[in-house]
Amino acid sequence: MTSVITRKSALPVDGIEPYVAKKNEEYMNEDQLAHFKSILVAWKQSLMEEVNRTMNHMQEEASNFSDPADRATQEEEFTLELRTRDRERKLINKIDKTIALVDADDYGYCEACGIEIGLQRLEVRPTADLCIDCKTTQEIKERQIA
Repeated sequence: MTSVITRKSALPVDGIEPYVAKKNEEYMNEDQLAHFKSILVAWKQSLMEEVNRTMNHMQEEASNFSDPADRATQEEEFTLELRTRDRERKLINKIDKTIALVDADDYGYCEACGIEIGLQRLEVRPTADLCIDCKTTQEIKERQIA
């Protein structure tokens, strides 16, 4: 008996294959920009669908339980859902900002030092705005302050 191991995509969106750079290809050319924009648009759409599902779920499930424990359980569930949606709302704003960078041809470059962020890093975190070195430095500084 043989087992097949499938590798889960590291992309934030299913169904979009990672970009394969061609030899001597210019960084952030039209094809690359279109690829990352499609990821960002699909990711945003997926998050917006989750928002709609949450709204529908909360409207359908909102009940006035007579038992205080049931009411508390429902309120806690709603609180967790709303906290998750708030984080996703912030992510949607970051996705919108990133789409604007793609449209302005400013996508893929570190905001701190200006070098290329890199295709692999952008594949796993399309909203990355810092290269790995600047991000590492930022995290070290944050730990020192905390």
